[in-house]
Order: sequence, then structure tokens, then C-alpha cells
Amino acid sequence: MYKNDIYEILENKMITKDVYRMILKGDTGYIKFPGQFINIKIDGCFLRRPISISDYDENTLTIIYKIFGKGTEKMSKMKIGEKLNILTGLGNGFDNNLSGKTPLLIAGGVGVPPMYRLCKELLKDGKKPIVVLGFNTKEEIFYENEFKDLGVEVHVSTVDGSYGTKGFVTNIIKELKDYTYYYACGPMPMLKAVYDEAQSDGQLSFEERMGCGFGACMGCSIKTKNGTKRVCKEGPVFRKEEIIW
Repeated sequence: MYKNDIYEILENKMITKDVYRMILKGDTGYIKFPGQFINIKIDGCFLRRPISISDYDENTLTIIYKIFGKGTEKMSKMKIGEKLNILTGLGNGFDNNLSGKTPLLIAGGVGVPPMYRLCKELLKDGKKPIVVLGFNTKEEIFYENEFKDLGVEVHVSTVDGSYGTKGFVTNIIKELKDYTYYYACGPMPMLKAVYDEAQSDGQLSFEERMGCGFGACMGCSIKTKNGTKRVCKEGPVFRKEEIIW
């Protein structure tokens, strides 16, 4: 179930190059699971922009987005006090009941935001998550300290070796042996590499171009071992065992 409502911008701040954090005030009652997303209506853009939810409380929700095109560029220029029409409570999020004691949270680039709320939920459940973050360069890193402030073990990789482990998140995963489950969110090549490398069951959050965002248009459908599913409705999170590459 989702809700169409008006939200007020409380913060819209650049946190690293081309990456912004926006805090919105409004009804968060339809958000139930980490990994869900919102769909934002932007004046002058035909399609809404789907953005994953990084965190939320009773009255606010936080999103982190990167400037990719016209819509997100317009978002970056929005001011405190502006109001947005948003569909909220969209998508099927992560199931933290399958995590085991020591889950591995793997994120690349703008796949990082939904992992933050998931990490908080796992800690609340008494689990001990390990976080692996992947970026291209040191200048692109964000939320490393926010995860550390939660008290969890954090590993960072950069493709160019300018910070942390040189290479990809899989270079770190190879050295981690005792995790019980994994959750992954990031670009498709990263998800495929994690799928091949990780030595446990897991859940992966997919990105796909969306029309409506709530399952009506079928535009984001993908094939799975359990038939055709919509990324916006049955996803964006899918279990490892149902994915077809």
C-alpha cells in the first residue's frame, strides 16, 4: 500500500560531489521496511523520480540522491520550505528476519542509502552487521562515518585505490568468511559480482527504469525463476535464489 501526499523540504545539502541528502517532513506511516522507495513528482519531468529511503522517523524521511540527469539536477536546486508531491511506501523491502547473527551489508555508490536504515533495524534486533561500501574514488565516499557511529564494522573499497581496499567490494568479501547472510544494493555489475562471490544466501536490490512506481504499467518487469515480476512492486529487493542473470 502506498500514499500520495505533500512533503516539505527541511534540508537539501550536498554531502559529497554530486550527491545530496534531502530531509522531508510528512507522513511516514506507509513506510514499513528498509529498502522501500519514494517516487517524486518534479515539475517539467514526465516521469516521477524513484529514490530509495535512507532513514525515517515518525514525521520525517531522509533520501540521498546523485545528480544523474534533468530531474535530479532540478532536485539539487530545491530550497528549504519547498513542497513536493510524493508517492511513499513503495516497493518490497529487505527481510531482516533471514539475516542470521552476522549479516553482511554490501553497497556501491548510491546503493549505500537504504543500507543505513537496514543496519539500524538489524542492530535493533540484536544482530552484528558488517558493512562493505564501494566507491570509485576517495572523493565520492559518503556515510562511512555515519555507519561507524552506529558501532558496526565498516570496510571501504575504491576502484582507484585512493582509500581503503583497492578494487571492488568483492575484494573485501573474499576476505570475510564468517557472515551468515548478505544484503546488496548497487549497480548491476556489482550485484552480479556479489552474487557470484558471496558464500551465503542473500537479497539483492535492483534498479530499473520505472513508469508508475506502483505496479500498474508493468514497465519495470524482469524475469525471475518464479515468473515475471515488477521491480517497483514485487521488488526492488529479490532473493538470491530467484534471480536470473
